[in-house]
Amino acid sequence: MSTTEAYEIGLEYLYQVRSLALEPGMIAIPEDLGDRTRLCHWIAPHITTINARLLHYLHQCHQCFRMEERREMRVFAAPIATAFGIDGCCNLNTTPITLLIDVGRVPPEHWLGLVVHEYAHAHAGHPGHGAPFVAALTQLCLGMGFPPLPYQASEEFWRSWPHCQSITNPNSFWFGSYA
Repeated sequence: MSTTEAYEIGLEYLYQVRSLALEPGMIAIPEDLGDRTRLCHWIAPHITTINARLLHYLHQCHQCFRMEERREMRVFAAPIATAFGIDGCCNLNTTPITLLIDVGRVPPEHWLGLVVHEYAHAHAGHPGHGAPFVAALTQLCLGMGFPPLPYQASEEFWRSWPHCQSITNPNSFWFGSYA
């Protein structure tokens, strides 16, 4: 693949996930041409493999629920703008529901936890961390082998469950320094 093709593939992917985000500015597309080029050149050869892994995790989550309880969902890796302060998001307004996971924010061994968390939002059909979310998350954690959920934890606690180790510089992954 030529550098021009890689740039075009990467940029097209970024615009695709941007169109699926809750708000377009959530997806970090660098204004600096050099940074944008590095990002696109890294995305082009790697994103299919990463998304396949996330899709595998999505299918594992589906197995925790009866067929009639499963909602139609899709999942994509996406560099979420740091200003939003989140590792992933669930867009309930798309059909199918879209899960966007910033795989640069946690080590690969914690990606499953991010998918589980966002899946719980999608299954509950609500962006908050109330009772429907906790019920879905409880079932997912039991089915996926995560530690048992603490009894009567606060909403603040649920915002980051299952706990994932954060990466100091999430952009390093997206620019090819972490992989």
